[in-house]
Amino acid sequence: MSTACKCRPVTSRPGPPPWNASSTSPNCCRDSPRARHRCRPSTSTSTRCSRSTVRPHHWPSDAGPVKIALLSYEYPPETGFGGIGTYTWYQARGLVRAGHDVHVLAGATEPSDLRESEHDGVRVFRYRADFARSLRVRALRAGKLWWSKNRLENGISMERGLRRLLERHVYDIVEMPECGADGLRIAGRIDAPTLIKLHSPAQLIMSTYDVRKADIILCSFLERRAMRRVTAVTSCSQFLAREVQTKLGIGKHIEVIYNGIDLTLFDKAPQFDARERFDIPHDVPMIFFAGRLEPRKGIHVLKDAAARVLANHEAAFVFAGDDMFGYAEKEMKPFLDAQDLRGTYHFLGQLDLAGVRSCLRQADIFVIPSLWENCPYSCLEAMAAGRAIVASDAGGLPELIEHDVSGLVAATEDVTGTVDCLERLLADADLRRRCGDAARRSVEESLTDVHIAEQSAAYYAKVIAH
Repeated sequence: MSTACKCRPVTSRPGPPPWNASSTSPNCCRDSPRARHRCRPSTSTSTRCSRSTVRPHHWPSDAGPVKIALLSYEYPPETGFGGIGTYTWYQARGLVRAGHDVHVLAGATEPSDLRESEHDGVRVFRYRADFARSLRVRALRAGKLWWSKNRLENGISMERGLRRLLERHVYDIVEMPECGADGLRIAGRIDAPTLIKLHSPAQLIMSTYDVRKADIILCSFLERRAMRRVTAVTSCSQFLAREVQTKLGIGKHIEVIYNGIDLTLFDKAPQFDARERFDIPHDVPMIFFAGRLEPRKGIHVLKDAAARVLANHEAAFVFAGDDMFGYAEKEMKPFLDAQDLRGTYHFLGQLDLAGVRSCLRQADIFVIPSLWENCPYSCLEAMAAGRAIVASDAGGLPELIEHDVSGLVAATEDVTGTVDCLERLLADADLRRRCGDAARRSVEESLTDVHIAEQSAAYYAKVIAH
């Protein structure tokens, strides 16, 4: 067994810097920064920066509370808990805890007029337009342009829902994701400043899916249209900011603000004995993967890596996620069944949040071999759980994981490098503990939800003032 890790070294960590931002207590909308700004002339000359300007900024947030609308079709529990929904949920709660007034406009699973609920001080509004008679939606459906159909429906629903909210509320700033084209019919059409938070633009990821070329072109156009019209753009990683500027031709300055997580809530989340429930041996190390079982998440890398690791080690390799394309059933299981293995493998299917977190906390190693990532919550939760992590060097992952400090990093699609990293951690319990402790400290120091919310609020104030 090799103890030398052949994974790609990372010599510098450009991750989240130690911003210092503060906020004050809530107040009425008349005292908001935007309302005060309307009473005085702006001193700004330009908010447009060159493409080379991709860096986090840090300035104090002393402009008082802000009234914010966060738009996201994804929002738990009704419309799922994907990455964008997870971010919006944590961001809304973090902003409220930092003293701001937050409204979320989310989608609905069925056509619905505007309806309201509340949680943790966040007012949540849901709306979905009825597209039963829409000729444009029918045409996209007939052409099997599913992604574009989704973007058009999102854009129209969000615009109509926000118009209803604007009849009753004045917002200082409106934030929306680029993925889903939620801001398609909003950016540049309302009085408030608009901001797009970059997550996973279709043009950068759709090539990994089996979709029509026409769908890629149209869907990407709809998302770019919103990006070009907004007042400001933020990104959850430096990698993604560079990709959007160089490959999508977005010339605006892009502010880098990472995703955050509520550690108190995470630590208090209930868990069960995952090994007992899923018949995973208790006396062997557990390697855990959580995510969609698809090529973009590097599942094909793990097919070969799992076979090589389990052939030499008594360990349990556990996979949790939606096998939406049948890759695990058609490719991985038959392949692993044919191998002579010392260890065991387990496909758990798609788990709820409690199931994923129970497995994560009881795992020894978390592996994320993605081909493309931004600032994934799967990695943030593994860091929060203090797990030893093996990550690819794709996208924003090296901004979260420092090689040989808070985890081990292998080159993207490098099976041998991934195996070497896994075997190194399997052989060294002390290294697993050191990496897991360092990962947890990184979250505590710079990636909590309130810390990220305060950074966001500081940038909101700057955008509003200009």
